[in-house]
Amino acid sequence: MRLDEQSWTDARDADTRLALLPVGSTEQHGPHAPLGVDSMTAEAIAGRAVDRYEAENDERVVVAPPVPVGVAEEHRAFDGSLWVTEDTLRAYVGDVLRSLAGHGFDRTVVVNGHGGNTDALREICARVTRDGDCRAVAFTWFDDLDTDLPLGHGGPVETSAMLALRPDLVHEDRFPEAAEGGAGSFGRFVAGTNVAYDFDEFSESGNVGDPTPATAEEGERLLAGAAESVCAVLDAIR
Repeated sequence: MRLDEQSWTDARDADTRLALLPVGSTEQHGPHAPLGVDSMTAEAIAGRAVDRYEAENDERVVVAPPVPVGVAEEHRAFDGSLWVTEDTLRAYVGDVLRSLAGHGFDRTVVVNGHGGNTDALREICARVTRDGDCRAVAFTWFDDLDTDLPLGHGGPVETSAMLALRPDLVHEDRFPEAAEGGAGSFGRFVAGTNVAYDFDEFSESGNVGDPTPATAEEGERLLAGAAESVCAVLDAIR
């Protein structure tokens, strides 16, 4: 049940406590992938999860509109990237969770598509839960992957997901550029310490990992697995 597609009376009559809140980011993912990778994947996984959950259970699930901008200042050198502070994200997501709970949707899984959001989302979900506003947990989709592909950033995992979702937005002809200019790890390490704060300090093209092995088939499999995991988390907080 996509909340923004319903009337207020439909929302009133939904008769469920369960909700999903997709949270993503608008940031560079190399020269070959769109800025909206994290938001698109989070929203797609939430949509697949609600379809699966409602088909297997006698209960509806509300899907809130996605939060499209996250904690991503590390991508500031790459055009088009947007970001907010952790304080802003915590405040915004916290208010959305409380407003969902105000209408009875007080068991929420935050479906996260961006690694930079994880700490802030974990903290705000703990806060609203401890304060008794609602029961919320944050699920980051690539924390529970079953794949031989390396995750990277704009690497084969995320590129596979985009080939499954929006192949028209993936520039496969730019894979060689991404492979040549990308980094092999998230940072520049000296004595076990990452001395880099921003992506342009260690990745010329912005991505981490060669996207060349990506396939739409693997993307579909990973998205389905993530949706199944979201359903398991819903059951856990139900």
